[in-house]
Amino acid sequence: MNTNSVKPLLFFLSFLLMFSCGKRQKELRDPYKWPFAATSIWNMPIGSEAEYVHAYLEPADGVTVDEDYIVMTPDAPLMEVKESTAGWDRSKSRCETTGKHLFSAPIPQDFVVSPRTWDGATPNAGLAVLMPDGRTIKQTQPFAHCEGSEYGTSQYMFPDQDLYGDGLYGAHGASKLSAIGGALRVGELTPESGPIRHALKINVFARKNVYYDEETIGFRWPALSADGYAADHYYKDRTNPMVKACRMGALLALPSWLDLDALSFETEPGRILAQAFQDYGAYLVDDTAWDVYALITEWGPAGRFSDEFEKNWGFPFAEFSEDSPWKRDMDKIFVNLHVVDNNAPDRIGGGGEPRVPLAPDFMKK
Repeated sequence: MNTNSVKPLLFFLSFLLMFSCGKRQKELRDPYKWPFAATSIWNMPIGSEAEYVHAYLEPADGVTVDEDYIVMTPDAPLMEVKESTAGWDRSKSRCETTGKHLFSAPIPQDFVVSPRTWDGATPNAGLAVLMPDGRTIKQTQPFAHCEGSEYGTSQYMFPDQDLYGDGLYGAHGASKLSAIGGALRVGELTPESGPIRHALKINVFARKNVYYDEETIGFRWPALSADGYAADHYYKDRTNPMVKACRMGALLALPSWLDLDALSFETEPGRILAQAFQDYGAYLVDDTAWDVYALITEWGPAGRFSDEFEKNWGFPFAEFSEDSPWKRDMDKIFVNLHVVDNNAPDRIGGGGEPRVPLAPDFMKK
C-alpha cells in the first residue's frame, strides 16, 4: 500500500472512532435521580414567551428547608406502613398507629424518620417511594418510621405516579403536587455538580404572600387545591401590593431580563440557585406557616441534602441572621421573583423557545 492511500484510510478510521466515541458519550440521565418526562413541569425550562408578573413577596425572617422523604430502593425488603391519625397535632405521636394497613413498600429499616431525626416539631413529611416494579411511585403524608419499629406510619394517600411520566401530583398537602419532582436532590448544589437542571419547589408564608378570593380559591394550575384554612389565613398580613397571580401552584421565576450578576451574590450556592430560578423557576407547593422561605430538599436512604450542603459550603442551609451572606442572597432571589402568568398545560414555562436544552433521554435501569 503506498503512502497516498494510507493517509485517507487513517483519516476515515479516525472519523469513525470520533463518531463512535461521540455516540457512546451521549448524555443520559438516571431516572432515580432525575425523574419524569422531559416535558414534565418539573423538567421544562422557562420559555421565551413567558409573561412575568411581579410577585412582590415580602422579605422573610429566615430561610429553611421542607424535606421530602425520597426512597429510591425498589429492591429493599418491604416495610408495612400503618395508619396514624396524629397528623400535625403536636400533642399526639406519629409513632403510634391505629393499626389499619395502608400499604407495603421497599423502605430500608435503617431509614429512621422520627422526632429525634426530623426537622421541626411536625414537618410536612411527604414520602415518595419507588415500588418494586421500578416505575410506580407511591406517595403518602405525614410519614414516620420511629426507632425500634418494624413498620412505618402515615395518614393520607395520593394517586400513584409513573417515574417516567409527567409526575405532576403527590404528597404536598396544600397543592397536591409531587413529593419528588422539583426537590433539590442529594448530589446537587455542590461545588462540583454544575447547574441545576430542573424546576424547583418552594414554600412561602401564605399569610403574607399567597392570594385568595372566592373565585380562585387560592390556587392555580398545576395545583389541585390550596390549604383548607386558606380563606381565613391567606393574604391576611399583607403590606405589599396584592398579586392575584401568586397562588398555590404558581410558577415563580427570576425574569429573563434580570442581570443576575448585578445582584452581587455573596455565596456560590446563592448564584447557582439564582440561575436555576431564572432558567426553570420554582413551583409554589405549600405554606411555611411561619415567616420564612423554604426550598424543598431530599432526605432518604441516599442521604440528606441539608447535611451535604453544610459539609460542602461550611454553613447551614437554614439561616435566620440578617448578617448572613446566605440569608442576604436568599432575600435577593425571593424579593425579585415573578409569576410566569401564562404557564399552562399547553405552554409549560410560558411557551416559546426554552431558555436551556430539554432533559436528555433516560438510561436503562
